[in-house]
Amino acid sequence: MSMTPPTPIRRHRLLEAIWGTQPGLGRLAAVNHNIVGKRFMMTAFVFFAIGGILAMLIRAQLARPGHVFMPPEQYNQVFTMHGTVMMFLFAIPMFEGLALYLLPKMLGARDLAFPRLSAFGYWCYLLGGSFIIGAMLAGVAPDGGWFMYTPLSSSTYSPGINADVWLLGITFVEISAISAAVEFTATILKLRGAGMALRRMPIIAWYFLVTAVMMLVGFPPLILGSILLEIERTFGLPFFDPARGGDPLLWQHLFWLFGHPEVYIIFLPAAGVISTVLPVFARHRLVGYNAIVLALIAMGFLSFGLWVHHMFAVGIPHMAVGFFSAASMAVAIPTAVQIFAWLATLLKGRPRLDLPMLYLLGFFFIFVNGGLTGVMVAVVPFDWQVHDSYFVVAHLHYVLVGGFVFPLMAGAYYWMPLVTGRMPIYHLGRAAFWLIFVGFNLTFLLMHLTGLLGMPRRVYTYPAGIGWDWLNLLSSVGGFLTAIGFALFAVDMLMQRRFGQHAPRNPWGAESLEWSLPLPPPSYNAASLGPVESRDPLADRPDLGREQAAGQHYLATPRHGWMETLGVEAVSGRPDQLILLPQPSLVPLWTSLATALCFLAVLLKQYWLVGVGVPLVLGCALAWLWSMGLREDPAPVPIGHGESALPHPGVASQPGWWGMALLLLADAALYASLLFGALFLWVVAPGWPPPALLGFSPSLILLALAGLLGAPLAGALGLAALRRGRVGACALLSLLGAGAGLLAAAAVAALPLWHGAPPASHAYAATALVLALYVALHAALGTIMALYTAARCQAGYVSAMRDLAPRNTLMWQGYTALCGLAALLLLQLWPWMAGAGTTP
Repeated sequence: MSMTPPTPIRRHRLLEAIWGTQPGLGRLAAVNHNIVGKRFMMTAFVFFAIGGILAMLIRAQLARPGHVFMPPEQYNQVFTMHGTVMMFLFAIPMFEGLALYLLPKMLGARDLAFPRLSAFGYWCYLLGGSFIIGAMLAGVAPDGGWFMYTPLSSSTYSPGINADVWLLGITFVEISAISAAVEFTATILKLRGAGMALRRMPIIAWYFLVTAVMMLVGFPPLILGSILLEIERTFGLPFFDPARGGDPLLWQHLFWLFGHPEVYIIFLPAAGVISTVLPVFARHRLVGYNAIVLALIAMGFLSFGLWVHHMFAVGIPHMAVGFFSAASMAVAIPTAVQIFAWLATLLKGRPRLDLPMLYLLGFFFIFVNGGLTGVMVAVVPFDWQVHDSYFVVAHLHYVLVGGFVFPLMAGAYYWMPLVTGRMPIYHLGRAAFWLIFVGFNLTFLLMHLTGLLGMPRRVYTYPAGIGWDWLNLLSSVGGFLTAIGFALFAVDMLMQRRFGQHAPRNPWGAESLEWSLPLPPPSYNAASLGPVESRDPLADRPDLGREQAAGQHYLATPRHGWMETLGVEAVSGRPDQLILLPQPSLVPLWTSLATALCFLAVLLKQYWLVGVGVPLVLGCALAWLWSMGLREDPAPVPIGHGESALPHPGVASQPGWWGMALLLLADAALYASLLFGALFLWVVAPGWPPPALLGFSPSLILLALAGLLGAPLAGALGLAALRRGRVGACALLSLLGAGAGLLAAAAVAALPLWHGAPPASHAYAATALVLALYVALHAALGTIMALYTAARCQAGYVSAMRDLAPRNTLMWQGYTALCGLAALLLLQLWPWMAGAGTTP
């Protein structure tokens, strides 16, 4: 093939033919980050509008004492859905969409590491969100609060399917969040511009990286809690029933293990927007880059030590309360580091009050006030006074609206020229800002006083004459003003897209890579990928955009129809592989539909449909994976600047390895939460575990150990044989590993049956069953992966160089073995060693 460089116009046509999305129904197969990112953001904004309408209904009900705007049952659904929509269907997905759209452009890549995973995540988000909204329209929306506290959400007190809608719908949506977290982490670590070392990354990439890791660790506890509560509601297993060895506080622990880090998961991407946008309008580079990076890492770490911050009033021991109170105050330190860095940037620069800057100033006022009230509720005696009052509602909105929505709107005005190629219409934007700013403070500033005067949250109505009347009326007026402001903002966005002036290249004079692209960018982002030599690449090379368009840099010549981007060493940023991205496909859509069938079957109690859905999901997943890879060992290919690189199937540190490692990190967080739950009940619940339920079966344990240890041993031997070029031996040992995994699954699944007690009889029996099923499920999946590896060996997709399948299978089998050993120690050997077990 001739490698004569094409002309810029022909290069564009060739790249667009490779990267462009097919029209019509072909758009359903789109996996390009531009399309999927915009879909996420537009869908999230629709859900935001729904959440805003629900907020107006709440304020209409509370505007006057004794008002009957809606019946109490409907009000409970409305306030539950308002919190659920804003927290789960708007805030996190909007960040996901923003990151999907921006990250490749800011990192100097053409797409994300796993484009099909992004598309799958979007369809799960859309289907799960529609699932929840559809239930609301049908009158069966969840009504137990967006936190679903037990025992209110148990089948005894919530006997309909309302709570099931929340548990299953939110779990479905969380699949999207985990997918996005894996995507962002792998992309930031491996798909960057040549020379973009970690120390040269744009600051927002650090925010996205920390947030993604927090999602991998923070979301699994909620997924586990939702699964356990759904199992209790459906099958009667008593994890949260104190009469049978459970504890309702276990739900609160699992929920807030997710819930408090989620506040920072929402805030950190918005803070990344501030750290990116503010220096542009301050006309000075960001002060304290290194300090900010350390501060946001500290904030991510500390956020996982604060969950009991929400449980001070439930009877936690005073020593523990003191620890969590101190941790709640300590998190203010890294927050202050960032705020002072932003203020220093403003002081050292020459700020100009463009529209994005106006929204950032609104952020400073509102978020700082929210942070101050956050320190107040971290003080335990004060928290006891305002707990579950409207003071907490006001604090939450000052933190989340001030800390997320205002920076998001600043970012919308800043990046809309990139998305649409058109400039903002300033008069509408300023009017929208003042309506939102005044309306928000009128609503929630007064709400602090309402809470201090004793008004509890989540009440349907209130009596007249106790000092809440005019405060609630003014809050309602402010709420409607805020809604008008947001509506005007939406009109402004539409007007800008239709009537805004055409934007010049880099209209704000920014120095980050996304502004080197044409406005709006093509599907492939850049015709060639420029090198990165500093944190501010456009300051060093103002003509980088023209150089990229002229094909002067990496990957300037399309070949073989490949969708190419650079892969780099995680730390240094030196190119180490050529990433070949997958083509558009309908498989992510079919996989999400099959997954939706499983969730819908459980909701409707049609369990036979689960037997249909699960094989469909597995079949789609195997078809998805089988379509990727090479049947021959690749050779290095030229990538530009006189350099060559191997296509990624021949490289050890390829994105697929990172994807598996990150997935197992999330899986480990879920398993750690399960172990935490078991130990929590062991310590807190009386008479736990009952001696009658403790059994010890040496034969089953030996079989389980043989299977658990045999599977990774076979996998390791197979990988060693592959290193010596013996592909057939690798296939045979993979089959042996599959058999060992099947043995482990059967033996571990049989362990809870040894004592003969039904799982619904006691929380210990229920916990033993869930632990065993977790390990058995992983062993069974390990069997499928080993069979897949053997098939790939036989089909020619595996060699000593192309060893991703056996390496990932071994990683999974090793993880399963560790989980199995932990479960055996906890449920079998520990009671036996303590002398509580009985040996047959």
